[in-house]
Amino acid sequence: MGMRWGLTWVGLMGLGVVSCGGAEGTDPFGSGDGTSTTTGVGTTGPGEVTSTGVGSTSADASSGDGPKLDLAIPDFNPPDPPMPSCHVVDDMDAVGSCDDEAPPDSFEPDVQWTWDGGTSAVTPLVANLTDDNDDGSIDLCDTPDVIVTTNRIHVLDGATGQEHFDMGPVSGTVTPAIGDLDGDGEPEIVSANNFLLGALAFVAFDTDGTQLWTTDAIWENDQGGAVGIADFDNDGSPEIYADGIILDSMGNVLFQAPQQVGWFIAQRNTATIAADLDGDDDLELILGQAAYHHDGTLYYRDESILPGYPQIANLDGDPEPEIIINNDGGITILEHDGTIKNQDMTPTGDPAGLGAWFRPSTVHDFDGDGVSEFAVSSAESYSVFEPNLVVNWSVGVQDGSGWAAGTAFDFLGDGVAEAMYADEATLFIYGADGAIELQVPRSSRTLIEYPVVADVDNDGSAEIVVVSGDNWDDKQTTPTVQVIRDVEDRWIQARRIWNQHTYHVTNVREDGTIPAIEPRSWELLNTYRTNAQIENGTVCQPPPEG
Repeated sequence: MGMRWGLTWVGLMGLGVVSCGGAEGTDPFGSGDGTSTTTGVGTTGPGEVTSTGVGSTSADASSGDGPKLDLAIPDFNPPDPPMPSCHVVDDMDAVGSCDDEAPPDSFEPDVQWTWDGGTSAVTPLVANLTDDNDDGSIDLCDTPDVIVTTNRIHVLDGATGQEHFDMGPVSGTVTPAIGDLDGDGEPEIVSANNFLLGALAFVAFDTDGTQLWTTDAIWENDQGGAVGIADFDNDGSPEIYADGIILDSMGNVLFQAPQQVGWFIAQRNTATIAADLDGDDDLELILGQAAYHHDGTLYYRDESILPGYPQIANLDGDPEPEIIINNDGGITILEHDGTIKNQDMTPTGDPAGLGAWFRPSTVHDFDGDGVSEFAVSSAESYSVFEPNLVVNWSVGVQDGSGWAAGTAFDFLGDGVAEAMYADEATLFIYGADGAIELQVPRSSRTLIEYPVVADVDNDGSAEIVVVSGDNWDDKQTTPTVQVIRDVEDRWIQARRIWNQHTYHVTNVREDGTIPAIEPRSWELLNTYRTNAQIENGTVCQPPPEG
């Protein structure tokens, strides 16, 4: 299946957009400005990649009969493809089943490009920030950009790795967020800087790197974390959030929650989330131990729950979501109202305490059974858990001291998502049973960074972006950024955006605009920190039952 097209329908749930990629036979992977390089399979040193092939790990799921994403929705009539446009033209309401699949041997990795610019210990992002075709607007017919944070934010061309510009200074331990804050159709970037020892200030930049505003030192955290953007009150003007703070689009504090209790020393590095827990369309701010309505009133609080990383999924089949919290006690699962279902569980046997389970989770269908599982590391293991906390599979990793996360993507379109995890030395892609399908050298002490998957060059095929930094020997052994593709670009197409650490597809349109009423991810995709396969203008889903 060829995946490089001159004009390709793409989008999320009917985003109604067209990719204006390079024509057949052109090479979109030109060299950069001296800081990026293109390296092929078979090279040695930084950028070397190896693959074992999918082999038996996906053979059972390669018939194409399984779901493309783990959805379970009523019968529907897929809409006709939208008219060609470089812009989002509907309200994220079109969905459809998809048929494209990659050959089962499509794990021949290639380092498309690398970029060296210092240590990066936060998640890379992807969005359109530059007018690459010089038509006077930044839109979906431009090449996506890869956004990388060192002690500055660097905007790199997604096809070549050439640096367009940078902005800052910013904190090198905070993952920024990207979204259209002012309604002009183009996204802004929000990060934080080290205003004072032990405190951070929020800072916002325009698409050209111009600083728009900064706040006082209101984020009491010297260990980093992650910024998010969401429209909490459904008024069409998004808010900014991090830790227990909600800001308006101009950086004014709307609400600041009391601190969670029970933190270990120097551990307050987390990524709070936004979701509609009570079914009224507006969003709650979820810290884990507590959650708050958008106006700051308390939704639930239980100080028996240790602070940790929250994420949302439907784990039991009822209409309401569950909250998965990974903390120093292990795994805790709450009902949507904060009622505890499971508390401080350690299914792998890895001991609790000292940060062993204090890492973000990934939610996806990892075995093709139509039910979402979740994956998280614990001490020196990376594991996939069934909703009832039974271990699906577990593998060893080198990350005993880190807080890193993972992701997942169905690269072949066969209904089984491959899991990804980047430890202190290697990026791994795992098949359905935990077998290694691909590994790429990288270096990091690991903070809360993880690799991301997106179509970073508009060629109709997914790529992987992974960052590197100093390891525990104070050495950086691999380039700051590596972009990995299949050597023949056979991987299924992904969306062209990954806008924040708590990305879950429905939180942002592909052009960076934020929905006023966010579609409920646990009803549509039931994924978290993963990207969506797209085809013919729609996000892929299984055919309706019956």
